[in-house]
Formats: sequence, structure tokens, C-alpha cells
Amino acid sequence: MMERKYEIILYGATGFTGQICCKYLRDNYSDLTWAVAGRNKDKLEQVKSDYELECDVIVADGGDLESLKSLASQTKVVLSTAGPFARYGSLLVQACVEEGTHYTDITGENHWVRGLIDKHHSEAAAKGIRIIPSCGYDSIPSDLGAFFTISQLNKPVTRVDVYHEAQGGASGGTTETIFTMDGLTKEMRDPFVLNPLDTVTEEQRQKSKDGFVIEQVEGLDGWSGIGMMAVANTRVVRRSAALMEQNQKSYGPNFTFGEHGLFATKRMARLASYSSIIAFLVLATPLKRLVRPFLPKPGEGPSQETQDNGWFRATFVAYSDDNEKKICSMYGSGDPGYKSTAKLVCESALSLARSADLPGGSEYGGVLTSAVGLGDVLIERLSNKEIEFKVLN
Repeated sequence: MMERKYEIILYGATGFTGQICCKYLRDNYSDLTWAVAGRNKDKLEQVKSDYELECDVIVADGGDLESLKSLASQTKVVLSTAGPFARYGSLLVQACVEEGTHYTDITGENHWVRGLIDKHHSEAAAKGIRIIPSCGYDSIPSDLGAFFTISQLNKPVTRVDVYHEAQGGASGGTTETIFTMDGLTKEMRDPFVLNPLDTVTEEQRQKSKDGFVIEQVEGLDGWSGIGMMAVANTRVVRRSAALMEQNQKSYGPNFTFGEHGLFATKRMARLASYSSIIAFLVLATPLKRLVRPFLPKPGEGPSQETQDNGWFRATFVAYSDDNEKKICSMYGSGDPGYKSTAKLVCESALSLARSADLPGGSEYGGVLTSAVGLGDVLIERLSNKEIEFKVLN
């Protein structure tokens, strides 16, 4: 890539997660050449002065392709926190592909990512540009944790299940995203919606249906229940498996993946699972207008205390095709949706900006996932920033 003025441009810097990213980059990378960007100059200048940032300010509207291309042409990597991405992100990604700029974000909107794959995967692949969405709490713990666990076995793996536990809060941007994703189409309910064509076997289809079971988990201390973000994360992991099969190291010929919540007691598993289902049903009907006023507005989010006291843990149970079992975990302090998400996406962007040895080699590109596009490089960066990857047995 030719010399660029900036290593990273943070787009959406005035939003709730954007501001946490600003603080993270300021506190951890004083040598970074970067800029904050968004559509409102006054708000951007305010964030710059509030956080005493040593970076430039760039104004670009998400609806103006020319200004977004000018932005993308100045940097190695665009990091976007400006959601809902289906509303604000499409032209920004197009600008990155056209200008030969790597891109990463924190979306959980698979319907939008599917559109990116259809529009941009082959051009990005041809140019060696890495477009890596879903690099926040959706979907790095599931995706990179599965990759880490599979790499510990070093032989074909038939099945990985992840069990998530977390403590944290919700922000207005997240609730806004949920409101834009109403009426998920039949396509979105496809467990393999992000897969390349013809990469799914009949056996994989059979073993990849959405759903949950409340039961005691063998080898773990707790009960399984609904995985809150399983519908988003499982699709990403399945894309990783299919891309690995095509170009790097296969997870295993009939690899399947499941995602669950992990709860201390059977009662908690039941309560959380059924109340989540009721919440999803409400959001799928006009009743959602009644609950909306009670939810955080865009730009609002959990208190500093909630962020600091939060944490996440993902525990993976993997089986190889000769039935060896491996249990691994990924743990991070800081509430998952914000503090951890900021760390995860910032380190993803830094991997793209600063690493010469990304998986697949320097010519590799496309609409990728954290496991396929960043892999061990990102695991190493996160391990240095207090996110633990552990082999438990």
C-alpha cells in the first residue's frame, strides 16, 4: 500500500462507542497518526477538545461518496463505529474498496454484511483489501475464540460450542440498530447467510439450526440457555470456516458451530432465555413503539462504573474427528458492549495498520472475518492488552 497520511481514521468518533475508542487510542498509542471523522465538525472539535486528542478532524457525510473517498484515500485503515451500519455504512465501505483502504467496524447487522459480500468481496479480494466487519463484542469473542480453540487441537475438528457469560449495559446506538433490523427476512434466518455459494454440506445444515436447550453443560459449571447474539455470531463463525476451507487451513470437512448462554442455575437459564424470547417477539411487532421511549437514545450508554465493572467470558468446547475434547476460554474485563468492544475494534484496526504478516499473505483480501483476516496477529495484540486466551484442558 502506498504511503498514506494517517494510519487510522476513526469514523463516527462522536458516538458513544466512538468516544470510548478515542480514549483508548489516546491512552494506549501516543505515537499513532490518526484522525477523527464524522458529519458534524462542531461535535468532532468538541470531542477532540474534551479528550485532549492529538489528532486531525475530518468532516465527511455518510451519504456523500466523494467526501468519503477523499477520507479513505488519506488513510491505511478506516475504523467505523457509526451505526446503524445499514443506514450509514454502505458508501463508506464502497469508498474504502475504491481507494484501496482496509476497513473494520463493530456491526452485528448480518443482512448488511451479506450485501457487502455481494457487492465488494471479489473486488476487495482482487485488490488485496481487507474489509472486516463485526470486530466488536459481535463477533470477535465467538469468532476469534473458536479459531484459537481449533488451533490448539491441530487436527480436523467436527464441532465447537461456545458458552457466553457477560455483565454490562446497553447503549442507544445498539437499541437503534435493533429497531432498524425489524422483520428479519427468510434469508437472514438462514444459518449460512454469510457463506460463499456451495460451501455447506447436508450434515452441516442438519446440525446448525437456531435454537437452544436448557441443560447442564458437561465439563463446565453451569446451565446452557439462549445465546443472546447467537443469530449474529454463528453466521460469522460459519463464514470463517468456509473461507478457511478455501484458502488457509480447514477447520474440518464437516465443521459445525453452536452458540449458547451460560447461566449459574437452571432457573436463571430459563428466566433469561424465555424473557429474551418475549423481548424479541415484542420487537418484531408494532408493540415495539411502546417500549422505545424507555430505551437509551443514540449517543447514550452505560455509566463509567458499569463499563469498568463489566466483563465477558466465552468458553469453548471442541471435539476433533477422533473425538478428542478441548476446552478453552477467552476473557476480558470491561463491559462487553462498549469498553471491550472499543478495545477489540481498535486492536483490529491496529492489526491492519501495523502488521506486515497478516494471515493469507499481503495479497489476500475480500470481505473477511476477524479469524480469517486477522487471526494470530490479533490474538497476540489482545493478549498484550489483558484479554486472556486460555487452554483449560
